[in-house]
Amino acid sequence: MAKKKTENKKEIFEMEDASKSTLTGESVEPSTEKKEAPVKAKVKKAKEAKPEHGAKYAKAAALVDKNKTYGLEEAINLCKKTSTSRFDGSLELHLNLGLDVKSEQKVRTSTTLPHGTGKTVTVMAFVSADKEKSVKEAGADFIGGDKTIEDIANSKAPINFDKVVATPDFMPKLAKIAKILGPKGLMPSPKNGTVSPEPEKAVKELKKGKLEIRSEANAPIIHLSLGKLSFPTENLKENFSEVLRVVKEAKPAKVSGEFLGTAILSPTMGPSVKVDITPYK
Repeated sequence: MAKKKTENKKEIFEMEDASKSTLTGESVEPSTEKKEAPVKAKVKKAKEAKPEHGAKYAKAAALVDKNKTYGLEEAINLCKKTSTSRFDGSLELHLNLGLDVKSEQKVRTSTTLPHGTGKTVTVMAFVSADKEKSVKEAGADFIGGDKTIEDIANSKAPINFDKVVATPDFMPKLAKIAKILGPKGLMPSPKNGTVSPEPEKAVKELKKGKLEIRSEANAPIIHLSLGKLSFPTENLKENFSEVLRVVKEAKPAKVSGEFLGTAILSPTMGPSVKVDITPYK
């Protein structure tokens, strides 16, 4: 009986191979075993993948004690030392907060860093004709009007600016391109000062390095740049202190328990360094 079942199974494999041969026109050797499971194939591919970091990163990471929380100055200097980029990277801050994202607790604020971010900000200003000259003198790179809005709406104008400033009277007009500017974080808002009857002031602040600070929608964390690694350590320390000051002031009223959690500094390319923020709590 067992022998008969084995012969029947063999016949089924031969019939399947025959049908494949008919469809493709190619001769197929009879199958005697099942194909490699997809899961096993993925595991095999993962093992063959290249390592996530190279030798240069590994050498830099060896200089950082993962179990240690460093003082601010030491942490900044360590980030400078362990940067693996060939360009002038930034000092990145990753700040964990005691927010309950399920209750829609979030932080949204802004500040002008004492020493700027080191990045060149390109500003588009939507203002009336009588404001064009003063806004241009304040540092605006582009002046937008009705035609600019039409061109952006019809994909005829490039989005080659980092920030947008507008006077209140232009907001109804900008609604036409809100779905284009919004997802890029470019839609002006009274909350961050980019909608103002004094657009000159808003432009100056942005050009000086005004920084928008906001927690992520689905996680109680803030990511931002504190400036270039080439900045003097003292300047980066002052920028760091300013960020923690305004974040602390923006604490939602309903937050219970510890608000400022843990902070991590890292170069644009390089290992992370835990930093002690006890003095700021």
